[in-house]
Amino acid sequence: MDLLNPEVGTLIWMLIAAGIVFFILVKWGFPVITDMVDKRNEYIDKSLDAAKKANERLAGIQTECDELLKETRAEKARILKEAADRRDEIIADAENRAKDSGEKIIADAREQIRQEKEEALRSLRRQVAELSVQVAERVVRKELSKDDDQLLLIDRMIDDVKTGK
Repeated sequence: MDLLNPEVGTLIWMLIAAGIVFFILVKWGFPVITDMVDKRNEYIDKSLDAAKKANERLAGIQTECDELLKETRAEKARILKEAADRRDEIIADAENRAKDSGEKIIADAREQIRQEKEEALRSLRRQVAELSVQVAERVVRKELSKDDDQLLLIDRMIDDVKTGK
């Protein structure tokens, strides 16, 4: 038996054995293999679909995150603007109160100065009147040391009162 030149009977039996093996493989082996390959392809397709969905979802989440970040920045800007406006209102209110308070203090001080001035003038007038009365009393005493002079002065005063001077 030569390996490179087999006999015809060996070839026929080898063909029959190969045919049986091929038949068994076609009947039971290849369907199992093709089912496994189909299942593997399905699994790969499902995995690819899941990956695409995950990428789409991730893109959606990224978009939502960007929108949320924009909203947050806008809210932050709004809050800062409100805080700045409120600060300006408080400062303006404080300035107005300080101005009103200062004006009130100045007005009160002016009123107090006016009252003290009037009181000083009244006091000065009282003192001048007292001094005038004292001076007049001394002058009248000196001049009215005689009874005739006193009567003459009284008559003159009565005449002045009647005429309205």
